Amino acid sequence: MRLGDAPESGNFEDRTGQRGGGGGIGGGLIGMLLPFVMSRFGIVGVLVLGLGYCALTSLGGLGGGSTTTGESKLTADQGQVLKRVLGSTEQVWGQIFQQSGAQYKPTRLVAYSNQNNSGCGAAQSAMGPFYCPSDQSIYIDPTFFDELSRRFQAPGDAAQAYVIAHEVGHHIQYLQGTLDRAQSAQARSSTAAGNAVQVGVELQADCYAGVWAKRSGLLEQGDIGEGMRAAEAIGDDMLTKGRVSPDNFTHGTSAQRQEALNRGLTTGDPAQCKYTG
Repeated sequence: MRLGDAPESGNFEDRTGQRGGGGGIGGGLIGMLLPFVMSRFGIVGVLVLGLGYCALTSLGGLGGGSTTTGESKLTADQGQVLKRVLGSTEQVWGQIFQQSGAQYKPTRLVAYSNQNNSGCGAAQSAMGPFYCPSDQSIYIDPTFFDELSRRFQAPGDAAQAYVIAHEVGHHIQYLQGTLDRAQSAQARSSTAAGNAVQVGVELQADCYAGVWAKRSGLLEQGDIGEGMRAAEAIGDDMLTKGRVSPDNFTHGTSAQRQEALNRGLTTGDPAQCKYTG
């Protein structure tokens, strides 16, 4: 990616190397959180976290990231990817909002190691990257990108950019009121129907990531393939390997995620990223 062409965002906070509080994810926190209080990149649910809650309200994520007690520091290369991709999303979405007569309020991106605090409670690397509407911030343990490369065979800065742009997509949904509407729909739904609502939210965020990629001007040869491999790797069907019924999918299949990303990438039009939950 041509990251040198993107500005560094000022809405970035490096907490890596610090020991955060929070003390873990307890049942009290989960009971307090509604389905979209934390909208995550991927799925863990009861399968990985073993929390005993259905996928609708579980604190899902890809898992991965650091599982050690040590506190790793952000490398210079990681910092450049995070700050410049975030800066590029601010440019792209700022222009899109301006064209519709609105003003874009950027999200904040917090990099942390192992465990820290968020406006939604404890942030832990096992949760994977997530967006917290309470403080309108994205939380990422950068060691997740190592896991994305090794375990899920999706290396490269374009794959990392897809992760960031997907979480920014959730911020766009927050600003547009989509998360509130989805949460209300889930409250009136059965578990299976509520899962379908969440899938719709995640696929729209994937499409928004594609819109950013199309409009950013940062992609080089091979970058699209990296992003598509990442979208394929974190499909619910790929992650659960048939151990979970499709009714319990919360983020979409590999094919659905690739299609949504590609739709945004080929059109560059956020209007094509309709919420279908």
